[in-house]
Amino acid sequence: MDAFVYVLSVNGLIFLLSIIFYFIPPKKVNSIYGYRTHRTMQNKDIWDFANSLFSITLLKYTGISFIAALLLTFVNPSLMNSWFPMAFMIFTLLISIISTEKALNENFDEEGNRKTKK
Repeated sequence: MDAFVYVLSVNGLIFLLSIIFYFIPPKKVNSIYGYRTHRTMQNKDIWDFANSLFSITLLKYTGISFIAALLLTFVNPSLMNSWFPMAFMIFTLLISIISTEKALNENFDEEGNRKTKK
């Protein structure tokens, strides 16, 4: 498979999905679409916070990952025919999930209530 097509299909697809997720966020708590964990589905406040933060973070990092993968395709196409595009995508998802979970821990308690600022 051509390296450019491979990068477009792996990294381009996740970038496209992040754009859709950013511009068409989930409106209410559901089990089909959105950043869904047991914690984020506890109430609407957590749901809105998590989905807003996750969509922004995902869009930012998938954009960086997509551009980096495209540039590496032109620099070293044989490298981009290996596992690197998939690694970029997995790393991007991990960063987005970890940063969202960290922000949830900083702003909400285990019962789903917002933490008060001291």
